[in-house]
Amino acid sequence: MSSAPSPLLLPDGRPAARAWTLDPALKHLNHGSFGAVPLAAQEEQQRLRAEMDRAPVVWFPALPGRVAAARAVVADFLRVDVRDLALVPNASAGASVVYGSLPYRPGGEVLVTDHGYGAVTMGAERLARRWGGTVRTARVPLYSGAEEAAAAVLSEVTDRTALIVLDHITSATARWLPVEQIGTAARESGIPLLIDGAHVPGLAEDPLAGLEFDVWVGNLHKFGCSPRGASALVVRSELRDSLYPLIDSWAAEAAFPERFDTQGTIDATSYLAAPTALAFIEQTWGWKAARGYLHELADYAERIIGAAFAELTGASAAVDVGMPVNALRLVRLPDGLAGTRLEADALRDRVAAELGVEAAFTSFNGIGYFRLSTHVYNNAADFEHFAERCVPVLVEWARKARAAAR
Repeated sequence: MSSAPSPLLLPDGRPAARAWTLDPALKHLNHGSFGAVPLAAQEEQQRLRAEMDRAPVVWFPALPGRVAAARAVVADFLRVDVRDLALVPNASAGASVVYGSLPYRPGGEVLVTDHGYGAVTMGAERLARRWGGTVRTARVPLYSGAEEAAAAVLSEVTDRTALIVLDHITSATARWLPVEQIGTAARESGIPLLIDGAHVPGLAEDPLAGLEFDVWVGNLHKFGCSPRGASALVVRSELRDSLYPLIDSWAAEAAFPERFDTQGTIDATSYLAAPTALAFIEQTWGWKAARGYLHELADYAERIIGAAFAELTGASAAVDVGMPVNALRLVRLPDGLAGTRLEADALRDRVAAELGVEAAFTSFNGIGYFRLSTHVYNNAADFEHFAERCVPVLVEWARKARAAAR
């Protein structure tokens, strides 16, 4: 049985949360959705914006070189070749780059899973419509391990499959997918593979080691804590020659990835400040120690919150997740809550407004879940508060919802 880990502290002994500007009147238990930017990175981005606005005619011509320097730091963090990496605003933008650049495949199918991120799946559907084809959805049981999950995806491959879109870590269901096995099979079959690794940077030491894929995209602004609007797009196939940024600019004739370094007059300070965020975690605690803490805290939070629900409902709230994530976990909600994505989003908003907690609620196959996520600024007391104060209210809301539905 997991025990509560000791909270992380800053070098001067203050709680880790003091390095962030999060509202102390709220409990922040949902780092996984939008991240949280440490003050050091906020100040660096503000300094960069001030520099940009003092002399824009000096700033913008020099900007591509500065973006390239930031790319090199990100590539080192992800342990990939800098020549394979471009910077994009977010993982969905990276997916859109792929969707907008792939050659026309009349009648081609795009293969996704039922765990896919909604916006990325919507983009796949739009691509399939342009091709006059369809989206094919692989059903992957939540409890499935690597072999079963890979088999479920690969069983849906047909001679019309023109692209596979696969989550590295799933958003709604907080699990890894077996990208290694599927990537190898896709490469052998000559099918392009796009991996949505939105949550991955920061949660794995060497996340792309040994992977076969065409394009991988990952957000730096989630667990990497960079300012929002900074993500990595990594390409490991000849597809790089056909990938172009969403905005055509003066570097359009440059090679990959340099053509992504010039994007007109966009505010690229999130790219430039990302190295500050990555370095802050490394220099303060070290990424390896931070990941260990996130894992221990998630173990503890999952256990006490699940136990709190079970005590009040008489039913287990434990979720059998086949390939669980170190910092993301699911706890089943009582029937009547978050049965759909819209209901889950409404519950998120209500919990924030009425209970003072920023939390994530998700839905999968008609079942609602509390998706907890941890970061270095969280501590055991945050999740104890949720178990003691919020769980009883959620159980009562579920009871009323079921009664109203009768």
